[in-house]
Amino acid sequence: MSHEKGLSIEKIDKNMQLEDIDYDKYSGLKWYSPMGRPFRLAGFAWIESDRVYRRLPVNPKYPIRDEVDRLANATAGGQVHFMTDSAKVAIKVKLAWPSSPARLMTPVAQCGFDCYIGKPGQKIFRSIARFDAGAEEYQCFMAEDKNREMRNITLNFPLSQGVKELQIGIEDDAELLPPPPYDSDKKVIFYGTSITQGGCASRPGMAYTNILSRRFNYEFINLGFSGNGQGEPELAEIISEIENPACLVLDYEANSLGYERMSRTLPEFIRIYRKHHPSVKILVVSKIRYALDLPNKEWVEDYFRMRDMQREVVESFRNKGDMNIYFCDGSNFLGDDFHECSVDGAHPTDLGFWRIAEALTPVLEKLLKM
Repeated sequence: MSHEKGLSIEKIDKNMQLEDIDYDKYSGLKWYSPMGRPFRLAGFAWIESDRVYRRLPVNPKYPIRDEVDRLANATAGGQVHFMTDSAKVAIKVKLAWPSSPARLMTPVAQCGFDCYIGKPGQKIFRSIARFDAGAEEYQCFMAEDKNREMRNITLNFPLSQGVKELQIGIEDDAELLPPPPYDSDKKVIFYGTSITQGGCASRPGMAYTNILSRRFNYEFINLGFSGNGQGEPELAEIISEIENPACLVLDYEANSLGYERMSRTLPEFIRIYRKHHPSVKILVVSKIRYALDLPNKEWVEDYFRMRDMQREVVESFRNKGDMNIYFCDGSNFLGDDFHECSVDGAHPTDLGFWRIAEALTPVLEKLLKM
């Protein structure tokens, strides 16, 4: 038996190894910026005016806290769509800052892309970006097949990193076409917390807004701000600038700073949004159950008190005639074994995100049909 100190899985299992870049394999590719046609960028509501991968405007009309400003550079929910018959599809990426280990998230979720192939409603996971720890730039293949056929490609951006530059490489003689159109030009907007942003999915495509985007052929906008979804009125004003909303989902209880504050910020947030969008569907979602709460009876009582307060806020708007606002009880999202669905007792694993998406799917189906 070996008594060597330490264990490097990469040295034992070749499937865990990161291959050295063979630049000859990239020599026959032509590189494109997804900022141009026929690519379609999604998830960046201000991309046409600001030309950067950012989730809020570069120069917002209303003041925002520094933490929110910095988190807006994380590209959670960003996607690029296109069709090609290229057997090889590669990416070159320049990150906003060097990749670094996150306490709870994988490097792929934090700094990497993942790839799905297929028509709307039929997208199948294909691959993840592979890169060295600490890398500030990387390039890799997202598809490398033997045969050519026209395919619809979706690339999901990193969840908690910024992307300075992205280039997409396909074979020089391959055809490049726009993706299938959305079912509507309207957008589904989510505002919330680290869970909304995607913490702690194992890769970008497993954030619950990205799961939902594969089920509904709409553009999804992820405005989750880790630890900082506090329901400020300034954010309500800025979010109101997003054109053609189909639905606004408010899922920020976990960062709301308590009962008293949220009982003020929630109705004010709704009032501000209603000023700009009188009839857009608004869905208020209460927090999922946390395993962290279980040992403390008072925390469990506070949890249900917060849930009931949000339901009452929605009912008060409906009683005043606003019939386009709805409440969704997040306490049932993860099931009776909710304690098995998180990394740390709060942030979901992929299982938790899948169950959140499963719970929200019929709700969104109803709202979008209406």
